[in-house]
Amino acid sequence: MTGVWVVLGTLVVAAVAGGLLKARNGRVRAARRAPAAGLPEPVAAALDTGASVTLVQISTTFCTPCRHTRALLGSLAERTDGLNHVELDVTNQPEVAQALGVLRTPTTIAYGSDGTELLRVGGVPKAPALLEALAPHLPARVTD
Repeated sequence: MTGVWVVLGTLVVAAVAGGLLKARNGRVRAARRAPAAGLPEPVAAALDTGASVTLVQISTTFCTPCRHTRALLGSLAERTDGLNHVELDVTNQPEVAQALGVLRTPTTIAYGSDGTELLRVGGVPKAPALLEALAPHLPARVTD
């Protein structure tokens, strides 16, 4: 009988952990503090000073959700004025992910044109929530 309780307890813990991870996936979070020594060189080189916001997607080679994120953010950047998207593969550059405090891929970090971190998203972003969070940093649209 003890074995049944262990199995049931394990299933409950796994279900709760899965629910928490699912709830956190794609959630927009406030910016973390800036890295002590500034931005890592690959990130600084990727920033587009001509865009109001650059979305830097931190990916790895075998990350399946990274492909979906690339398509979503690329499309979003094409449709949104002042928004740029770049993907940074950190498979062979783990020090970049470490310097940015990235623990999972994909992670998307939004930077202003001056290199200030605006927000970050762990997992596949939800486009409407991301655009809403970025709205104050993007150029205002003029409607006719």
